[in-house]
Amino acid sequence: MTGRQVAGRVTGLLGLACLAAALAAFGVPAAALAQAAVAQDAMIGAPQPWGMGLQASGGPIKDAISSFNTLVFWIIVAITIFVAALLAYVMWRFKAASNPNPSRTSHNTMLEIAWTVVPVLILVVIAIPSFRLIYYQDRTVEADLTVNVQGRQWYWHYGYPDNGNFTFDSYPVQNEDLQAGQMRNLEVDNPLVIPVGANVRVLTTGQDVIHSFFVPSLGVQRYSIPGRTLETWMRADRPGTFYGQCNQICGVNHWFMPIVVRAVPQAEYDAWVAQARTRFAEGLPPGPPAAIAASATPGAPATGNQINVAEVRR
Repeated sequence: MTGRQVAGRVTGLLGLACLAAALAAFGVPAAALAQAAVAQDAMIGAPQPWGMGLQASGGPIKDAISSFNTLVFWIIVAITIFVAALLAYVMWRFKAASNPNPSRTSHNTMLEIAWTVVPVLILVVIAIPSFRLIYYQDRTVEADLTVNVQGRQWYWHYGYPDNGNFTFDSYPVQNEDLQAGQMRNLEVDNPLVIPVGANVRVLTTGQDVIHSFFVPSLGVQRYSIPGRTLETWMRADRPGTFYGQCNQICGVNHWFMPIVVRAVPQAEYDAWVAQARTRFAEGLPPGPPAAIAASATPGAPATGNQINVAEVRR
């Protein structure tokens, strides 16, 4: 975390403490303050304007990916500097003016061994953490929750076998339906909701063609292949909303398959599951978790009586 981020977090907490003292004097319940604290700490995992690096990390997998990316980056920097310096030296040392009679040597045993062994050692240094990361991303030994993900042309179908086996479809929000603060081409009508701190096993498959379940800020990516079930996992270490998209060329609307994963505290997740079982059985979309509903734009239309677009399009 940078110094600016730390300063911003401290300033926000001080402001929240002052607000708490003021509201307590007027008898405002502590639950409202707790919801405000959750909203203050909520993370948004999405592309940033003029972003130059990886997206901010929302979980341990992305932490590992960022560390490996940093390792490879500095190795490349060192190689680039060495090659550039070597080229500059060769251009200066062996130019025609200072070397009118060039050497006729065609082989140098030690030099050829060096430029064979050194690249191999560099690849070994890269390969060991790379393989460790691949196996770490592959699956979790102790899963707290299993989610089924199916890619379809062109939307996502989710299932919760551990919570009553209810399922729902997740369609992108059209541009004309976007509300204030929502991001174009990244919002969906029904997000995938997970509890904070839970190891979530993700089982992917495809209905028609190959898709790819990709959420950069959580470090998760797995193909959704028809006829096969592939496993991966993810974990969000803090509340927030994490955006992704299908990054496999799966057809004309490939670019319009956004993914939204919302991580909420366990109590709010349990309340969402209880509500989702009933509302999806009725063909209606579930209401958002309490913290998300509390931070929604004032005056926005309620979703309780809306028709589930996914059900209608079937």
